[in-house]
Amino acid sequence: MCVRIEWLCLFGLLLMSTTIDATAVNTTWTIVPRTITKGVNVTKPGCQKKCGNLTVPYPFGIGKNSGCAIDSWFEINCNTSFNPPRPLLGDLHIYDISDTQIRIATYVAKKCYSSLGNVTYDMEAWASVGGTSSNPFTISEQNKFTVLGCDDASSITESEKFSANATSVCISLCQRREDVLQGYCSGIGCCQTSVPKGLKYYQFSLYSFGNHHRVWSYNPCGYAFLGEKDSFIFGGWSNFRDPKLVQKIVDTVPLVVDWVIRNLSSCVDARKRDDYACQSNSFCIDSDNGLRGYRCSCYPGFEGNPYLATGCVDIDECANPKANICEKICTNIPGSFNCTCPHGYYGDGLKNGRGCTAKNSQFPVIKVSLGLGFGFLSLIIGSSWVYLIFKKRKLIRLREKFFQQNGGVESAKIFTAQELEKGTNKYADDRILGRGGYGTVYKGFLPDKRIVAIKKSRMMDDSQIEQFINEVIILTQVNHRHVVKLIGLIYKKDGVLSNWLSWENRLRIGAEAAGALAYLHSAASKPIIHRDVKSANILLDEYYTTKISDFGASRLVPLDQTQVTTLVQGTLGYLDPEYFHTSQTSNREKTTLHGKNIRRTKFGNFIPHRYKENRLFKILEPRLLREGSLEQLQVSAELVKRCLQLNGEERPTMKEVAIELERLRKFNKNPWTHDQQGHDVSACLVDENEPLDLYSIHDESYTNANEISEQFNLDSSNMMIFPGNSPR
Repeated sequence: MCVRIEWLCLFGLLLMSTTIDATAVNTTWTIVPRTITKGVNVTKPGCQKKCGNLTVPYPFGIGKNSGCAIDSWFEINCNTSFNPPRPLLGDLHIYDISDTQIRIATYVAKKCYSSLGNVTYDMEAWASVGGTSSNPFTISEQNKFTVLGCDDASSITESEKFSANATSVCISLCQRREDVLQGYCSGIGCCQTSVPKGLKYYQFSLYSFGNHHRVWSYNPCGYAFLGEKDSFIFGGWSNFRDPKLVQKIVDTVPLVVDWVIRNLSSCVDARKRDDYACQSNSFCIDSDNGLRGYRCSCYPGFEGNPYLATGCVDIDECANPKANICEKICTNIPGSFNCTCPHGYYGDGLKNGRGCTAKNSQFPVIKVSLGLGFGFLSLIIGSSWVYLIFKKRKLIRLREKFFQQNGGVESAKIFTAQELEKGTNKYADDRILGRGGYGTVYKGFLPDKRIVAIKKSRMMDDSQIEQFINEVIILTQVNHRHVVKLIGLIYKKDGVLSNWLSWENRLRIGAEAAGALAYLHSAASKPIIHRDVKSANILLDEYYTTKISDFGASRLVPLDQTQVTTLVQGTLGYLDPEYFHTSQTSNREKTTLHGKNIRRTKFGNFIPHRYKENRLFKILEPRLLREGSLEQLQVSAELVKRCLQLNGEERPTMKEVAIELERLRKFNKNPWTHDQQGHDVSACLVDENEPLDLYSIHDESYTNANEISEQFNLDSSNMMIFPGNSPR
């Protein structure tokens, strides 16, 4: 069942300030916030003010073609068949109307399963606030997309068609009931994510990963909904078995929708039009929610409905002692008030100023003058002393700050900005070697003529500094022939390397990469978890020597710990599923590749299925079948299968992988492409003209060309070679 929302939005308050004129002294005084529903005049003359418990302010109006609304988009139907009467915008129940938003009833997608994991109930949800250019509504950013369940996922698409691209994705998983914590929506039993600005359409349904039969005893159904972010509080696993959960969400979690005066004009253009909506004592505010339009607000010192001719009226601050700061006499004026002193007193009349002092009171002029003089002299001397001390301490703190920003690494040489700028020819574009997630790498020359790679951070904020310096700290503690060092490179100018990687080179590259990772995990002075292992971060020199690079996301592991809990970070499609859901790093390989569409074929299932069906050699390139021995290929495939196990405990460690690959490299190469009679065996195993299954998988893990690691065509301009570790 699909739900269409044809009309849609929240609660907002205008905080106003007013200027007080008190005996030539101006100050600012904040007063109680006012809204369009709190003024004396709320609706147009002769129009119905309330429907049930809802006050309906202009530009909204009750009744179709009644003339009580500013246009047909704002017409509200008061359905008296309900008790109390129910206000409807189209078919939607309105809970509240404010200066900038309305709240309406939301809709919930639900999908239930049997104990065997079969679908027993499936309700999808989709919504539209209207697609015409004159539509004044848009879904607010104050909403959150929420998914509840232990084997459930959903994605919002910004279109009326389910084939559109997803704008927000939520995945909620758990293995035990005890893991689901009340009040937390971190992806374990409950997931929440934001929605894009200016959203006018959305649709979503629920998906399962095929494990609902394992959690069915406490989670028979999954749920997804869009609603006000602060209105929903997750109740833990007890929510899963609550038969009234959907109705509770509808009753307590409204959908928030922004509204504007929609005539396709900004305030500058709107003031020139005959239908300009802002009336006397009000001003215009441009929309900031993605819609082209505007809203109106009363001037500071006025309150009421700015869309009505007599809507904004002056506030009498003098009638409310809390709304003025006058000590003696308060005089109300339009939009403000004056503070004065009565006859026989002098001063500014302000409670927070000089107040009011009687003229006949004795005042020690000489004593005060002498005191002020000595006080002023002491202030000058003390200020000078404090300034010198502050300047000295500031210099010390600045030195400490720069030391910490460089990771506290004393062994690394510190270069000046001028030296780096000169070495890169002012960071010229022709010196760029590559771009990463947190910076750009340039080819540079030091004064001693050494060629180096200089990594420059893209933005100077705290998060970027932490990532940038983290890589410096990691690299200063690593010494391995297949891990990049902090300085040194070779830049190959003669173009592209060979398009073909032989079986021998592939096996060696895998063994070297696994050996480097095993060293980081278990042999380094402090174990290191890379957290972003992918083909783009495994560099090759002209001899195909492997270098593990890009340690910006890496973490040091204390010697007394086997796992470290961190925020999930890395490249989507290369993440260990256990790390993705538990935030705990491990020393095992990734198992799946995920794209934007979560229902795509999983790479983790593809290899084992082909292996089980005895179709392993159908997915291998024909040339590999001729280069590798039968035993090498079979053992390699078995190792791949073990590395693709979903459960981390069933996958080998990096050390085990490195040992197995090194063992394969030492095998005597026994070509098996011809049998004893001289027949071509590989021709029986694979048809070179037949499309290989491996390339039919569509992986959407990468979203731009910079993230793609080409299979066998390595551009040397993107390679950093480090002479200190490279074999010759």
